[in-house]
Amino acid sequence: MIRILGIDPGSRLTGFGIIEAEAGRLRCLSTGCIRTQNEGLPTRLKAIFEGVQQLVGDFQPAEVAIENIFVHRNVDSALKLGQARGAALSAVSVQDIPVYEYTPSQIKKAIVGKGNASKQQVQHMVKALLTLAQAPQEDAADALAAALCHEHLRRQPLLSMRQGSRRWRR
Repeated sequence: MIRILGIDPGSRLTGFGIIEAEAGRLRCLSTGCIRTQNEGLPTRLKAIFEGVQQLVGDFQPAEVAIENIFVHRNVDSALKLGQARGAALSAVSVQDIPVYEYTPSQIKKAIVGKGNASKQQVQHMVKALLTLAQAPQEDAADALAAALCHEHLRRQPLLSMRQGSRRWRR
């Protein structure tokens, strides 16, 4: 049995999803979002750090899968996203939990079968793979998708190396 914490970082909403995998069976233990208030960035980063620390303390994940950032058009947004990601990584690294990074397209390809899948397709497949009663909120679904992607690729080490997953070094 392994517990995996998936994280979809964001400075206002950080999605999380904790799955448990055992003998090919997948189970969702918890999912949701760490919501920050409309305060300054340092206060929001503190809330993300503390929220992830709480999740780690409550669920004791063995590994963490986090979405890698990408820059689309707005560099300022990418910088804030990187800081939110750093707060989440810091909370995990204090516990010496291995962290694996995946690009959005890697996650979508592992879950839906194509790297340019829509948010709705990811939500649908997460719901189906984890046999959930309803589709999770978008950020929570993305976090669960990161955890599911990691579970799928960790069992295929050569495949994950070819697809560019990266373990974060402390």
